[in-house]
Amino acid sequence: MLYLNDSHIQELGIDWQVLIGIIKDVIRVEDAGDCVFPLKPYLRFGDPGNRIIAMPAYVGGSFDLAGIKWIASFPQNHLHGLPRAHNTVILNDTETGEPLAFLNSGMLSGLRTAAVSGVMLQAYVEARQPPGLKMGIIGWGPIGRLHLDMCAAVLGGKLEQVILHDLRGIDPETVPAELRDITVITDDWRTAYRQADVIATCTVSANRYIDEAPEEGKLLLGVSLRDYIPESVAHINTIVVDDWNEVCRENTDVEQLHLRYGLQSSDVRTLADVVCRGALFRREAAGTVYFNPMGLAIFDIGIAGHYWRKAVKLGKGVKLP
Repeated sequence: MLYLNDSHIQELGIDWQVLIGIIKDVIRVEDAGDCVFPLKPYLRFGDPGNRIIAMPAYVGGSFDLAGIKWIASFPQNHLHGLPRAHNTVILNDTETGEPLAFLNSGMLSGLRTAAVSGVMLQAYVEARQPPGLKMGIIGWGPIGRLHLDMCAAVLGGKLEQVILHDLRGIDPETVPAELRDITVITDDWRTAYRQADVIATCTVSANRYIDEAPEEGKLLLGVSLRDYIPESVAHINTIVVDDWNEVCRENTDVEQLHLRYGLQSSDVRTLADVVCRGALFRREAAGTVYFNPMGLAIFDIGIAGHYWRKAVKLGKGVKLP
């Protein structure tokens, strides 16, 4: 069994176009009916704000891998100088069940999360063809930083301005040097929310705070799932999810829209609709697009499989007996 951690992932490199392409390929395999991903259980004990989530999955097609993601989320870890999330993935051979790889990497989960957002960003740009875009990120933790890295790679010269906000403040030195000249750091989330064309909420907020409707035509990447007071997004026609059964629970924004405004699975679009059926090119999708990804294990297996195969090819990682 091969062991990989964050340092190995960094050594193997981050190519956002490749990672986004992997997510699209997994979506196509899932749309063809060759994936299995049971509803993930949440393990809670002690502090109710903490959770550990089990995410088993099988991805067929050219991936042909099974495995499980086991991710712990402890929001108060920052008080102890620890990351909020601890992520591990085990990959298994689909013929024998033999463990092939053990990945202990919080970065891996972040890469998957940002790559899934990248699928939506690419689809939005292809459908709208904007000459330039302003990117707003609310929450400047590891997920927010990876989202900026991904957006810069996807948008290239179309990225006109970056607007960042975090309740704990942001050190300008943490902004990539090549983006500092176009970056504004604000002490009010409303500045990013109102001025940006694409807004990624990457927070660990315990309470919803976004209380105003977005201007028409924006792309809302609801990465942290619990930032929007329902009234602020109840009017949006184009809501995209990764999987309705996963996301309509656990007090997500989608579940609140379901409970308070009667939102149903038939009212939303899926990533498969976007990738396989061009959902954002339809006339009814011309307004604001609100994306809510709960996070699917099939994407983690796809990304982990990519790094495992690359590590085997290049002789990286640690072989365990």
